[in-house]
Amino acid sequence: MPINEFRSITMFAKAVELGSIRKAALAQGVTPQAASQAIAQLEKFLGVRLLHRTTRSLGLTEEGQHFLENTQPALAALDRALGLARKAKDEIAGSLRIVGPKSSFASILMPLLDEFCREYPDIQPDVQLDDGMTDWVLDRADVGFRIGASADERVIGRTLFKIQLIVCASPAYLARHGVPTTLGDLATHRCGIFRHPSTGQVSPWYLNVNGEIEHRHVVPAFSTNDTELELQAVLAGQTIGQLANFMAAPHIRAGRLIPILLPHMSDHMGLHIYYGSRAAQPKRVRAFLDLALTRLLDSPDHVLSGKELLSASNEWKRSPREVWYIPPR
Repeated sequence: MPINEFRSITMFAKAVELGSIRKAALAQGVTPQAASQAIAQLEKFLGVRLLHRTTRSLGLTEEGQHFLENTQPALAALDRALGLARKAKDEIAGSLRIVGPKSSFASILMPLLDEFCREYPDIQPDVQLDDGMTDWVLDRADVGFRIGASADERVIGRTLFKIQLIVCASPAYLARHGVPTTLGDLATHRCGIFRHPSTGQVSPWYLNVNGEIEHRHVVPAFSTNDTELELQAVLAGQTIGQLANFMAAPHIRAGRLIPILLPHMSDHMGLHIYYGSRAAQPKRVRAFLDLALTRLLDSPDHVLSGKELLSASNEWKRSPREVWYIPPR
């Protein structure tokens, strides 16, 4: 049904309900002239007269009576649907569709969802994690996250924090194999690499060299398409790895990982959150966005300060090597 015909039917029904075209116009927020024209156009479209009009009264014709009786159930159902939609917009309940990367992202997202669902138990998260490049619009997502480049131009995006790519090793590895002090030293060390799950391509290490980002392919002693396994290999002392700050930060702070080659750490990428027009967002989506920004924007939980990194690196130099040494099996 064309929208102008729907408005005409609504105006007709409201005029009958209130007994006046003028009152119907006021209720619908239009001029009396526009209301009268809408009803006249409906009569012309149907080819019958629906109302008897006088200066003081309004009455239904027989055709008008039948038309009203036949349209009232549909109008009532539509009114209920509109009311439910308005109510849902203002409730923090229902489905919340989130898309994001698969690799290592669960540890960032789950604390947010846990806090949000505890506050709003009627929320039903629908989370799709995929390392492939997805189309936010086609995915019909309420909120999206992305590591790397900024979000799609068709949506609103904000950078939550920088991704620090830190070359790390365990104390046991460094005790066994020594500490690389230059990028050239990496050629004699056991390096771990990440292989993209969907393409199988090897991700290079992104290194800061004289202020420029260099993509360096290291000779792999260990490769995997799972970032958690990559992290565990470094923690176990099997390899040196380049790890993102949100994976490495708790282990660096606990002394389980030592940051090395700090002048070559890169932070050219970021974690981004993106969404549609904030003005048109349901309340549940706005509430989740507010929580995500509060918890993750420049989060000290995930971003290591220069002072922290330097202190953690120097701690290795100050500590007796035999304390850290684990004999090879």
